[in-house]
Amino acid sequence: MNNMTVRVKVPASTANLGPGFDTLGMAFQLYSTITMRFAEKTEIRLIGEELQELPVDKTNLVYEVAAGLFAKANLPEPELYIEIETEAPLTRGLGSSASAIVGALAGANVLAGEPFTRDQLFEMASWLEGHPDNVGASVFGGFVVATLPKDESQPIPYVTFPVPKTLKTLVVIPDYWLATHKARGVLPEVYTKADVIYNVGHSSLLVAALAQGRLDLLGSAMQDRMHQPYRAPLVPGLAEMLAEATAHGALGAALSGAGPTTLFFYENEQQEQELRSFIAAVMARHELSYELMELLIDEQGVQIETV
Repeated sequence: MNNMTVRVKVPASTANLGPGFDTLGMAFQLYSTITMRFAEKTEIRLIGEELQELPVDKTNLVYEVAAGLFAKANLPEPELYIEIETEAPLTRGLGSSASAIVGALAGANVLAGEPFTRDQLFEMASWLEGHPDNVGASVFGGFVVATLPKDESQPIPYVTFPVPKTLKTLVVIPDYWLATHKARGVLPEVYTKADVIYNVGHSSLLVAALAQGRLDLLGSAMQDRMHQPYRAPLVPGLAEMLAEATAHGALGAALSGAGPTTLFFYENEQQEQELRSFIAAVMARHELSYELMELLIDEQGVQIETV
């Protein structure tokens, strides 16, 4: 048994950014850290209140994913010491499960002797998560566009590029959880042709706007008809924040992932102050407590160090 310890730092992420449902992701400087080494017997240590509801046996997601990588590499099931710490709130729409999956795969890959490339880890993570947006952002950093192929035998096509340096993000994290399966459960099975065309157009415009630094287009580009209108009843205040944010300092606004976190893009201090006042008024009307965070874009993706 080698005595190497691997420490993996994984950025949190947002997905969809409005119209890019299950295909667009962006990484933030808000990190989960997973420390992993071989042990005589599996032990999982959770650091921080946020994680205390999670299991500390082999049903923990991080252990399950790590053991799955060993199986894929035709190695025996490992006994591991795993330590998990996160700055990102769970089940709030900031990619916490994607961060856990990416961190587990990256750490286990090192302990297993690095049988898989970063692209292969991204593909494994995407199939485990069910969509490539959050995991792509956590693996590569920056802004990621990716889409799942028909089956796992094909590579996942993706493009990643840095976000304009002047873009700043404010996220509103309400003081309640929203389970992803519940947020997905309210979506229709069938969409009208008009709504599909609307989303294809807006998603394409959003990618082009970010690629060329056309931040003036974000307000219109981030409009969506595929998921936000259906999820709005689950997130008090969302409908008015999305409808009115650009009149109160925001360059654009979107539900972060499945929610309930809402994110706002802005560029300068005046826009930020306007936004903060607007958000405070909306949340007060709905009598909701919340946390407001300024997030910077992470351009590095998953970082791995061995001790």
